[in-house]
Amino acid sequence: MTAMLPADHPPIRVACALIEQDGLILAAQRSEGMRMPLKWEFPGGKIEAGETEEDCLRRELAEELGIAVQIVRSLPPHTHRYPAFTVTLHPFVCAIVTGEIALAEHRRILWLPPAELAALDWAEADFPVIAAYRAALAPPPA
Repeated sequence: MTAMLPADHPPIRVACALIEQDGLILAAQRSEGMRMPLKWEFPGGKIEAGETEEDCLRRELAEELGIAVQIVRSLPPHTHRYPAFTVTLHPFVCAIVTGEIALAEHRRILWLPPAELAALDWAEADFPVIAAYRAALAPPPA
């Protein structure tokens, strides 16, 4: 059983990547052995002490997917409280520079158009990231 954390427990800081390629975005499905099994997420991981969000993202994508990326821009961070922990996501829009995707931790990946991302069974913290990304793509009002 998972213990409830006190309300003042600091959030877990996570860097995540919205990887763009040919107008599509990469979604990664968590494996059965991970926390929140089979939920979809943007790849990335926990930011270690003394590590920048960008350095974390580059390290995690090399470890998890075997790729190097160029960070194109950041999106606003988002904090989400789950029953057992709180996470702050630091999302970055990226492009693959080198490497071929090889899954080390995830069950599978999909490349989807931005409009279809919300159809997957995402980890709850990722929905505001999807919304922010899609809002950034929308043309300004006339």
